[in-house]
Amino acid sequence: MKIVIQRAAEASLSIGGELRCAIGRGLVVLVGVAVGDTEDDARRLAAKAVNLRVFDDEAGVMNLSLLQTGGEMLAVSQFTLLASTRKGNRPSYVEAAPHSLAVPLYELFCAECERLMGRPVATGVFGADMQVGLVNDGPVTIVIDTGS
Repeated sequence: MKIVIQRAAEASLSIGGELRCAIGRGLVVLVGVAVGDTEDDARRLAAKAVNLRVFDDEAGVMNLSLLQTGGEMLAVSQFTLLASTRKGNRPSYVEAAPHSLAVPLYELFCAECERLMGRPVATGVFGADMQVGLVNDGPVTIVIDTGS
């Protein structure tokens, strides 16, 4: 499982030109599920995401988590995070989990984040063609992979 965490001043997600959700200050988390990922992977990465200290404290040091700041989260499924570009110029997605595994693990990741945060997580629609608008604050972007 791989997640890309981006600290956001604000973010939104639209499908077919219609706004589905928007957040203020918080995190945009892109979630990629790989073949062989488990529920434990989803729970571990959810805990990591909400507890990752990427927000500035009063001294301007990244020392506060999403939980500590009360920020919001937008979680977006993104199988392209599992792209392999080892051969040729066309990415291969053979490492991406099939729909039957990816959907439940993405949903578990989101539910676990909600449980830990005590508030809803904004989400996209699995498999939809989505447009994500993001003001990356910092910019701060962190990649976390359970496979490495």
